[in-house]
Amino acid sequence: PAVAIPLRAPPTRPATVLHVCTDLACTAAGAERLCAGVESRLGPDSGVRIERSPCLGLCERAPAALVVRAGDPAPPAFEERGSRAQRPLAGSGAEPRGRDGKEWREREPLRATAVSAPATVDTAVAAATAPGTAPAEPGPATAVPQAGDPALTLLKRIGTADPASLDDYRAHGGYTALRRAFALGPAAIIREVTDSGLLGRGGAAFPTGRKWQATASQPDHPHYLVCNADESEPGTFKDRVLMEGDPYALVEAMTIAGFATGAHRGYLYLRGEYPRALRRMEHAVDQARARGLLGEDVLGQGYAFDIEIRRGAGAYICGEETALFNSIEGYRGEPRSKPPFPVEKGLFGKPTVANNVETLVNVLPILTMGAQAYAAIGTGNSTGPKLFCVSGSVDRPGVYELPFGATLGELLELAGVRGGLRAVLLGGAAGGFVRPDELDIPLTFEGTRAAGTTLGSGVVMAFDDTVPLSRLLVRIARFFREESCGQCVPCRVGTVRQEEALHRIEERAGAAAAGDIALLREVGRAMRDASICGLGQTAWNAVESAIDRLGAYE
Repeated sequence: PAVAIPLRAPPTRPATVLHVCTDLACTAAGAERLCAGVESRLGPDSGVRIERSPCLGLCERAPAALVVRAGDPAPPAFEERGSRAQRPLAGSGAEPRGRDGKEWREREPLRATAVSAPATVDTAVAAATAPGTAPAEPGPATAVPQAGDPALTLLKRIGTADPASLDDYRAHGGYTALRRAFALGPAAIIREVTDSGLLGRGGAAFPTGRKWQATASQPDHPHYLVCNADESEPGTFKDRVLMEGDPYALVEAMTIAGFATGAHRGYLYLRGEYPRALRRMEHAVDQARARGLLGEDVLGQGYAFDIEIRRGAGAYICGEETALFNSIEGYRGEPRSKPPFPVEKGLFGKPTVANNVETLVNVLPILTMGAQAYAAIGTGNSTGPKLFCVSGSVDRPGVYELPFGATLGELLELAGVRGGLRAVLLGGAAGGFVRPDELDIPLTFEGTRAAGTTLGSGVVMAFDDTVPLSRLLVRIARFFREESCGQCVPCRVGTVRQEEALHRIEERAGAAAAGDIALLREVGRAMRDASICGLGQTAWNAVESAIDRLGAYE
């Protein structure tokens, strides 16, 4: 006879989650003490789940906490694409479809969010128990110590123009670049970007003009534009500040990039941990569409272009462009094998150009001042201004704008580096450490490469001698282990073995650590040589530099 087996209901998850950042900058600012204090105040019956989180992109206000409270799903759970802002644009070609051929877009649950940064036990507990009463975040200008400096190029409007006002943006030079773009035409725009020497600001430093030209020349249509705003590299927050403080600049830059490359739809893939940036960008896109700056006839020029915002789910791997494409398409966020490259077959299998926020915003001064004037800023191989995210043991953390060629020491002097400097991490978790006696390194792509390190996306994180180096290395290893998508064995297994070895030698040195250091080198080489994407290829960089440059575990 059949036996009835009672089914147990799945455990109920609290609707409120308090994410406390325990990544590098927040660890240096006392994140573990914050976690311990919050856990002692919010017991198991509080209805709040406490999670130790990777970087929340709030490094200038460390330690940081983010509260997310979920609500009931908005009925219906799905809605057809093509309604309201999702309506296909004239000239945009076939709209993307799901695996079953239907055009559906999943709707997100209703959510309330609150940010507490810098967080104390009291402010984090208050935000978790009543997110709606949390105090407003400070303005974006507080993250820009140079705010108001007339010499700024990329950050000039932050703190001087109202980020919610399209009229104020235009009064401060907004949409001048787009009008010049229409006067030039697509081919001349790409030539200007190429002549400017603009290299991608996401870390790979690929020439932007070449990427645009390769996409524009593809005969297959439609073409797509993707803005990668999923900056999840620990220590990186420049794109967040740009979107919060100057959102219309990104809308204008995306429109120019779409026009130049023959794209009629742009996707803004926005990091899920950026609630204020989401609100600002949604408002900017809506206002631009209402004023004829997006839609079927942009500025009356007969060019159709619109922007769709897609939120990431907090996966570092989705910063890799092909994993990002998979995420937008509704698949698991895993990198694709190359070739074919995105300029040939990218989003929805069509030619796609992908740039990050800072790269796109650089296009505006290129068109307003001209390629030659832009190229005169910086150095011969690293042109233009660069944004640096400075955090850690400094008095004035934030986003700094300097021309390429300034030295690491000059940047840290601006930020007010504290005494007892032990090390500086360049490029984030995927970057490398340098010593205090190496502050004359020029901050250029070629200068950092010659010094045996990397500029990456512009992370500059200073650590004084109060921060245990071994704890930082374990945290970096844990980050890569947790963020590996698991698709390839070298990364899936290597990141675990790396963290295990670092735990074993956390309190050891000299001969006692020699065996595990040899194992780390072997595992690191395997990850670097055989991983399918940049996550595994760079997961050993910071640990290697700490061992070889800083003498960790000697």
